[in-house]
Amino acid sequence: MTLDLEQLKRELRKFARARDWDQYHSPKNLSMALAVEAGELLERFQWLTEEQSRKLDAKTLRTVEEEIADVQIYLVRLADRVGIDIGGAVRKKMRLNRSRYPARLVKGSFRKYSAYAKKGGRNR
Repeated sequence: MTLDLEQLKRELRKFARARDWDQYHSPKNLSMALAVEAGELLERFQWLTEEQSRKLDAKTLRTVEEEIADVQIYLVRLADRVGIDIGGAVRKKMRLNRSRYPARLVKGSFRKYSAYAKKGGRNR
């Protein structure tokens, strides 16, 4: 199923308003809640080997699914409260990443873009 971020944003607005939660949904609080949920997602993988992290049992997978949903919910809510279009921001960031990480230079490497920059700050 494809996620419509605009529809989700409207749904989350309605959900929060019905509960009078807008008063708590400041950018500060939402960013903190997002960090907490991301931490809970990390916790599901803590101490697993690389292989185990790729083959989660059904119970763990359900929990990971819920944590990913929580992260997405808080991310959409935060973006809405500060007026950022997530789709536009992602497209803009991907253009930047394409210029920072040209496939011909970085294929198979995990290094940060600054490791590929030549003098003057431009990529080769």
